[in-house]
Amino acid sequence: MPGEKTFTKIAGHFRERIMSGELGPGDRLPTNREIAGNWQTAAATVSRALQALQVEGYIRTTPRGTFVADDPVWTLTPKDRLERVQRVRSFLADGETSRVTAAELVKPPLYVADLLDLEAGDQVIRREWLAGRGKTRTVFAVTWYPAPFAVLVPDLLNTSPGRNHGLTARILEATGRTITHARDDMHARQADAREASALALPVGAPVLAGVHRWSDDEGVIEYGEWCLPPRFTIGYEYTP
Repeated sequence: MPGEKTFTKIAGHFRERIMSGELGPGDRLPTNREIAGNWQTAAATVSRALQALQVEGYIRTTPRGTFVADDPVWTLTPKDRLERVQRVRSFLADGETSRVTAAELVKPPLYVADLLDLEAGDQVIRREWLAGRGKTRTVFAVTWYPAPFAVLVPDLLNTSPGRNHGLTARILEATGRTITHARDDMHARQADAREASALALPVGAPVLAGVHRWSDDEGVIEYGEWCLPPRFTIGYEYTP
């Protein structure tokens, strides 16, 4: 339906402007009438789009108008992060920073060895990091890479936060590989002690946990495990 298509485009337009930092916390959105005029659509379509953004935590509405939420409870999906790697060479959102708590060569757990198709005794790169915006912690993650990547990109074993955000782009450049397949899986569960400490939550607090696998015909390029604080919203569009 044309109305449904416009609804998703309007929501996506403002979602992207907020995620990119073009619209910051407290910024005012145009009125519903202005949006309807700019998009040449019905006011009801605009209302549906803004209602979706409000449910997702991006905006708040008051009698004075519609504003970007002061402390938006959203973060990027793995799909969003990969798109940013391809577009701006960083997997962090604008305004998002990261802190690396571990970067090492380790003997992987069996499931990681299987995913990366490793032989017995092979090592793997394990990076553990936390991202946030201001005082808000947005994601805690562990990412795994084949050990030979460390020779091509030595910063994979560097804990400096300034080197973290561009590593995926640098791996692709150094290896000459291209991510051709990506998959995300998610489930809700309770935070363990390590995750709770990183996200400043009580042990056992509810979190949305997930994994992503980015690969090509040669195998997995990056495998990531991550979890989000309670009430955080992530989402992405797809074409049915």
